[in-house]
Amino acid sequence: MSELENLQNKKAELEEKSRLLEEKEKTLEERIKILEQEIAIQELENHNQTVLNAIQELESKISELEKKLKHPPEEPKTFTSTEEPRSEVAEPAQEGPLESEIEVRALEEPVMSQQAEEFEEDQKRHEKKKRRIF
Repeated sequence: MSELENLQNKKAELEEKSRLLEEKEKTLEERIKILEQEIAIQELENHNQTVLNAIQELESKISELEKKLKHPPEEPKTFTSTEEPRSEVAEPAQEGPLESEIEVRALEEPVMSQQAEEFEEDQKRHEKKKRRIF
């Protein structure tokens, strides 16, 4: 064999090896994408399961509360003290308490919160500053 043939054979072998390596690289990259997708799917399944569990707990709590609402306790709690409770709310005209009746009375003097008072003071100061400038 001549030197040229040896070089051509070596080149052909290297080209084949290069093609095989590139093919392997592509299959490995594809495998990485597949694994990443499988992990993303698994994470979503775990998240969905967690949310489903939370939903089930909430539905259970709702069901429990609805049962309590439909079936109130048999014996209502009564006032056991020897003194009658002081109340500023007017007594209803009917005998027996009704939960749906509420009386709202206006206060004689308006009560302002501390924040509202501070806001008004700031507004007054701001107005005074405007007057000084003009």
